[in-house]
Amino acid sequence: MSKTYVLCNHLAGNNAQNTDKLDALIVSLGDRDIERIDVANLSSYSDLFARVCEDDEIYLCGGDGTLNRFVNGFEGDAAPCNVYYYAMGTGNDFLKDIGQSADGEPILINKYITGLPYAYVNGEKRKFINNVGFGIDGYCCEVGDKLKLKSDKPVNYTSIAIKGLLGGYKPANARVTVDGREYSYNNVWIAPTMNGRYYGGGMMAAPTQDRLDPERRVSFVVMYGAGKLRTLMLFPSIFKGNHIKKQNMVEVHQGHDIKVIFDRPTSLQIDGETYLGITEYSVKTR
Repeated sequence: MSKTYVLCNHLAGNNAQNTDKLDALIVSLGDRDIERIDVANLSSYSDLFARVCEDDEIYLCGGDGTLNRFVNGFEGDAAPCNVYYYAMGTGNDFLKDIGQSADGEPILINKYITGLPYAYVNGEKRKFINNVGFGIDGYCCEVGDKLKLKSDKPVNYTSIAIKGLLGGYKPANARVTVDGREYSYNNVWIAPTMNGRYYGGGMMAAPTQDRLDPERRVSFVVMYGAGKLRTLMLFPSIFKGNHIKKQNMVEVHQGHDIKVIFDRPTSLQIDGETYLGITEYSVKTR
């Protein structure tokens, strides 16, 4: 007999609201054989996946960070059974990218979590759902992590980014290689590699990126060359993806093999998880 696993992250989003959503989901699943698991209590996904059968179902309840930890929990390119995503996060960049609403029904996501790109940072290899962010986006996650330790209030990453542009973040110079072609950039403010279009809770950093691209390409985006004022004036356009029209300040390169080297250590994030003091990262899609 098949089994239904409901994996929930009670730390994602609004706890009270999510408790109600989770209860409603359990009711909607009816009389199935259900095992409910709080992912915060999972030391490793390996034991869970060892007992999951192909006919089973997993309902993954949380946000972008929950998705990232889940896809890095199973070996290989594909999940062991059908996986449904039930959004309970705050940023929900993955959900926005696939054109779905946080108020909607659970979504079958196997096609979105198969063949994901890998990021290589400090000798560590990790799949990513949305992006690897280097530059002010990594800085925003670093500051956001500190704010979360002080308060339960939602973190306003846009506000952090604006303050960073005004002086909290110092741009770096970068050497970039995309599928063997080399580029150099001065005064780099952002240098993410994008699997989806969105990051940072709704910024459309890579408006032409397709996470289901049949060639499995990702988009490297760089905003560079300008000082604080010009960059600050351009920054709001990133929410609608119009920043890429400013071709003397923004470039986008698509490819399979990307390496970014900064001339000084800075913060980096992978789907919102922060790494400090990083000078380089690589991405490979095959």
